[in-house]
Amino acid sequence: MPENNPTASAGGRPPFEPTTAQRQMVEAMAGCGIPETDIAAVVGIAAKTLRKHFRAELATGHIKANAKVAGNLYRIATGNGREAVTAAIFWLKVRAQWKETSVHQHTGADGGPIEHIDVSALSDDDLDRLEDIINRAIGDSPARDADSGASRPPIPE
Repeated sequence: MPENNPTASAGGRPPFEPTTAQRQMVEAMAGCGIPETDIAAVVGIAAKTLRKHFRAELATGHIKANAKVAGNLYRIATGNGREAVTAAIFWLKVRAQWKETSVHQHTGADGGPIEHIDVSALSDDDLDRLEDIINRAIGDSPARDADSGASRPPIPE
C-alpha cells in the first residue's frame, strides 16, 4: 500500500457514523433519564463516543420529554372528567403556585369574639376556688392546699 494514497485504509475500526434511528433512540433514552453508560451499551459504543456523536440528543432529550409530558398534562387538564380535575389541580399547584390551606377560626357565643376574663384582680382564695372548678371540669383530683397538704373543702355549688 503506498504511503501517499489518501484513500488507503489506516486499519483498525472504521469511524462511527450515527444513524437517524440511533439519534432518536438516544434522545428518547436520555429524555427518560437513562444513564449515558447504559445508553452507550445499548448503542454498542463507548460512553466517550456517545458524548462525541450524540451531544445534542443528550443535552436536549430531557427537555423534549418534559415538554411532551407537560403538553399531555395540559391536554388532560383542559379536558372533561375526573382526570381533568386532578390534572388541573396538579397543574395549578405546580405552575401557578396554588396551595391547599386550612383555616380554623374560633369564635365566642353566636359567632362573636371570645370573651376573656381578667383574673389578675382575684384574691388567692378566689384563684384556688377557680382552680378547683377547672380541675373538676377536666376530671382531675381535688387540689391540695400548698401549705398543709390537706384537701381543700369542696366548693359549694
